[in-house]
Amino acid sequence: MNETINLLMNHKSIRKYKNEPVTDEQLETIVAAGQMASSSSNVQAYSVIAVTDPELKTKLTALAGNQAYIEECPVFLVWCADMYRLRETALPHTAGAETYEDTMENFTVATIDVALAAQNAAVAAESLGLGVVYIGGIRNNIEDISKLLGLPEFAYPVFGMCLGVPDQEPVLRPRLPLKAVLHKNGYSKEQTLAGAKEYDETLSAYMMERSGGEQSATWSEMMAKRLTQPARLQLKAFLKGKGFMKR
Repeated sequence: MNETINLLMNHKSIRKYKNEPVTDEQLETIVAAGQMASSSSNVQAYSVIAVTDPELKTKLTALAGNQAYIEECPVFLVWCADMYRLRETALPHTAGAETYEDTMENFTVATIDVALAAQNAAVAAESLGLGVVYIGGIRNNIEDISKLLGLPEFAYPVFGMCLGVPDQEPVLRPRLPLKAVLHKNGYSKEQTLAGAKEYDETLSAYMMERSGGEQSATWSEMMAKRLTQPARLQLKAFLKGKGFMKR
């Protein structure tokens, strides 16, 4: 174990923040660290919108499921997959050749790029004593949020990230046992399912402790609920409208 691994192993989602600012220097350092993440063919197909305006944060809070910490954190980052910049800067050099920014492959590249950059940024933020929480609810009303932030075609908001000085110390949430995730020389169905069964017991005990004995749901029960509830079914049509996934 070293300092970096200790930091990674102690990641906690922070949903309560002190009334202290994130400085411009901190913000720029965090995003610059995000930029150093791996990027497919160096396309760097992402952009980050830092939202500090209280009125804008209030609107985003309402659109993202009324998660109050969006409004309360000093900086809310909206991480966007962005093929617009790539297309616009490349077009003058294509000599009229057909371009393929609308393919499923390039959608995948942009989405992976932004996720890698955001996780680099999250680790950088935590190394500075700040806390973060990812906000998938940014996709609840994705069209309205895109219009609110002025996103062009071939750009979409993948998730948000609250950023600030932590004002809580949550208990670490246990993860799946390593044997359920790490496979050697091929995928083992038996191993992954055995690990998931073991995790059911671990997470149920965690939920009991966290809720003071009021909840004891297992991981598989939680995932069954998630799989049987339709969510954000408008996303496919929205993405196609933005120019993605046409080929």
